[in-house]
Amino acid sequence: MHELSIANSLVEIASEHARANGGQRILAITVRVGPLSCVHKSALEFSFDLLKQGTMLEGAQLKWLDVPVTVFCPTCEREVELPGIQRFRCPECDTPSGDIRSGRELDLETIEICQQATADA
Repeated sequence: MHELSIANSLVEIASEHARANGGQRILAITVRVGPLSCVHKSALEFSFDLLKQGTMLEGAQLKWLDVPVTVFCPTCEREVELPGIQRFRCPECDTPSGDIRSGRELDLETIEICQQATADA
């Protein structure tokens, strides 16, 4: 389950970034993920929820930006979005294409940092 090591990296990177910028805690992180990244979202969410406990990410939300799979179609001479990952053929002209332009992403996109600790009433 490589999602555990990915979640660990997300927690470490976000924590380091927040500390370097004077953050007290992290409210949310956003991850860009494509279907070809081989990441199971539910496993990553479980791992993230486990690893954030006792860190400045405790209570933080894991948000997703889904990246579609796109390929370059040599016949149409443009990038096209595939309806799924079962067929790497242009949905317009049915030409096969292995020229993948997006869909492999796994990027930490944003970190929402709280600069000041909230006062307890």
